[in-house]
Amino acid sequence: MKQNYQIILNKTLENIVKNGLKPSLLLHACCAPCSSYVLEYLNEYFEITVFFYNPNITEKIEYERRAEEIKRLIAELPHKNEIKLLYGKYDPESFLTLSKGMETLPEGGERCFKCYRLRLEETAKAAKKGGFDYFTTTLSISPHKNAQKLNEIGAELSEKYDVPYLFSDFKKKNGYKRSCELSAVYGLYRQSYCGCAFSKAAAISDGRL
Repeated sequence: MKQNYQIILNKTLENIVKNGLKPSLLLHACCAPCSSYVLEYLNEYFEITVFFYNPNITEKIEYERRAEEIKRLIAELPHKNEIKLLYGKYDPESFLTLSKGMETLPEGGERCFKCYRLRLEETAKAAKKGGFDYFTTTLSISPHKNAQKLNEIGAELSEKYDVPYLFSDFKKKNGYKRSCELSAVYGLYRQSYCGCAFSKAAAISDGRL
């Protein structure tokens, strides 16, 4: 059964405010544009560390460009509470290995789900190691990402690593629209594909690149 993850998030935030808490959140970030709204939205409630871990970005120059852009966003975005930045290991081979046999699958299918899990599991491990109160990802803000699947994976990993997952669907409340607005305000680089060689090929094929 489909869940409304915005309602679940609302309840979590209400409890945080009610109890006067300021929990720590390890926020997996795919890129600066997707992070912009999420940081604006959640910074009031959490001490956030942005975790940039994206081995799916198969070209190093593209990876470095996105990594620098999120660093710039954090420096320029007004925030009530400090926002820290943590870089994960750049290991594109891990993504290419899990993609074997699925190279021809369309975007949004099983290859993408395995990519979600790869990035979320590394985030869960880092959250456990760092003693964070919650972990989550910015990925659900994209209209091209499956929020239901992301939250299902997050729930599984939460149980495995004993760190609460912050259920969310950041597309809600006009989150994607706001991310586009903030991208314009800060002049953020908005990529035309998710980062992997397969999505780049698709973007070239349909004229986005």
